[in-house]
Amino acid sequence: MDHNHLLIAFALIGLAGIGAQWVAWRTGLPAIALMLVAGFILGPATGLIDPHHDFGEMLEPIVSIAVAIILFEGGLTLKFSELKKAGAAIGRLVVIGVPVAWVAGSLALYHVAGFDWPVSILFAGILVVTGPTVIMPLLRQSNLAPRPKAVLKWEGIVNDPIGALLAVITYEYLVQAQAGSTFIDNMLALLVSMIVAGGMGYAAAYAVRWMFPRGLVPEFLKAPVLLVMVIGTFVLSNFIQQETGLLAVTVMGIALANMKLSSARTYLPFKENITILLVSGVFIILSASLDVEALMQFQGRWFLFLLVLLFIVRPLTVFISLAFSKVPWREQLFIGWIAPRGIVAVAITGLFALRLDEIGYTGGQYLVTLAFAVVAATIVAHGFTMKPLARMLGLNGPESNGVLIIGGQSFSFSLAKTLRMLGVPVTVADTGWQRLAPARSAGIPIFHGEILSEATEDELDFSQFQALVATTDNEAYNALVCSEFVHEVGSDAVYQLGDASEGDPHALSDSLRGRALFARGHGVEDVAESESRGWTLRAIDLTIRHDFKDALSRLPEGADLLFILREDGQLRFTTHASQPEGRPGDIIVAYCPPGTPELHLEVTEESLAAAKQADTQAEPEEART
Repeated sequence: MDHNHLLIAFALIGLAGIGAQWVAWRTGLPAIALMLVAGFILGPATGLIDPHHDFGEMLEPIVSIAVAIILFEGGLTLKFSELKKAGAAIGRLVVIGVPVAWVAGSLALYHVAGFDWPVSILFAGILVVTGPTVIMPLLRQSNLAPRPKAVLKWEGIVNDPIGALLAVITYEYLVQAQAGSTFIDNMLALLVSMIVAGGMGYAAAYAVRWMFPRGLVPEFLKAPVLLVMVIGTFVLSNFIQQETGLLAVTVMGIALANMKLSSARTYLPFKENITILLVSGVFIILSASLDVEALMQFQGRWFLFLLVLLFIVRPLTVFISLAFSKVPWREQLFIGWIAPRGIVAVAITGLFALRLDEIGYTGGQYLVTLAFAVVAATIVAHGFTMKPLARMLGLNGPESNGVLIIGGQSFSFSLAKTLRMLGVPVTVADTGWQRLAPARSAGIPIFHGEILSEATEDELDFSQFQALVATTDNEAYNALVCSEFVHEVGSDAVYQLGDASEGDPHALSDSLRGRALFARGHGVEDVAESESRGWTLRAIDLTIRHDFKDALSRLPEGADLLFILREDGQLRFTTHASQPEGRPGDIIVAYCPPGTPELHLEVTEESLAAAKQADTQAEPEEART
């Protein structure tokens, strides 16, 4: 093997995987679909990489460890205390829906797709997953009502490890059957394997819980130690009983998620980053491994199976599970249609497809092709119909263009009233009931409680907010709030009051705070003093391009531009680091001293002509953060 070629293969896999993720972020397209296309181009289409040839015997261990870490990360998202968001529906979809989907899928694979019973049962177990790596981005891009959104989210999270466990259980049974054991012996061996693997996973999680709070592992080593323990648990469990490692790391993730660890924030960003890398890499490797001959042998009955899976198996599963429940028929219909599969289905299929031939079962070589077909079909069918179907069934939720304001100060309510006057949804949060009185009297939605509490996530849907603005009279608290919710809202959408003094060694680091409001980054004391002197927020409509400069020139001395409201409802705040540019149709809002009159801009024929010429020559505006 040419080492240079192997290095090039690694580089291409990384560039294609992360590049597809970036393009998906910029365009809103499903990342998994872009990775599928990228992997197919690198593999079957151009032959730039051939995983089987490039990695040889290392391919299976690479995929195995990657899948183990992905399943561990999936287990970390499963917190039992948060399942109440979806109510009893999620319990029905797990207890009733999983067996129904497994049986119905097995029947469809055997009678329609033409696979043998063992292969059908194994693959149907994998297909009970509704990939969270796909459903979560789709939910973020959609505008769903809270209940169907919660049901789809938690079904994907819960069923993700369950599908893996069903595949492991089936494979273990097939291995025992090939060894000539009786049914009872098979079941006993399987039960013992599950108990041992589950016990190892829980023991590993308990070891982490015991070591981390006691300072036995320094902060900078906690994430690496956890990663090594996951890999070690996976390998050790497989060494004791083949193919139980996936069960062990899944149990480890679930157990760790439900053990309250104060140091969880140390390793959670790391595990998210490593999972993105592994998801991207594994998906590119598997899609590049597609066999062209197998693709050419794609049978018509496989296409028929896809139709049965979409239009019979999934709706039947949901309707049986939610029958006689409190979930309305419109929500049942919607949930019964939406079930995209993702990376976990493909990765687990690719892992077991490599081993089915080793234990004497044919058809495994076609499973990866069919798994990709299922992923592609469900992404296209569900990804492009989710929004229209939700709109048609009246299941749209609150718009995601709101603003969450933290703090019950005078400036907070001035900002809230101005935003609401401009048609932007606003919620004001504070721990003091009396401090929220002005918002209550003005009819502005409030959140009474500590925003940093763990219960906040259960009570407040952050997907409805395009920005968070911390405006309390404590700059350090504002910074803490911004750093806490940067992963929920985005680093470019958390703002705070507080002076961002560049070059000041005593100031808070930019990495620990939100973006400082105003070009001069006014501190909380400055804003409090301005409020006491009667400063107000003034809004100005922009009708032509160069009116922006006119508007700024007409502001009184000392006034500061606060934000620009685009025609599409998007906000662009002025910060210490950047100032957005106004354009026709925008509304600009400035913080002005007392006595500032209402501002109106005159539009002349010359300015209109100049604006038209500028519009025809203008290029698309670059993203500003």
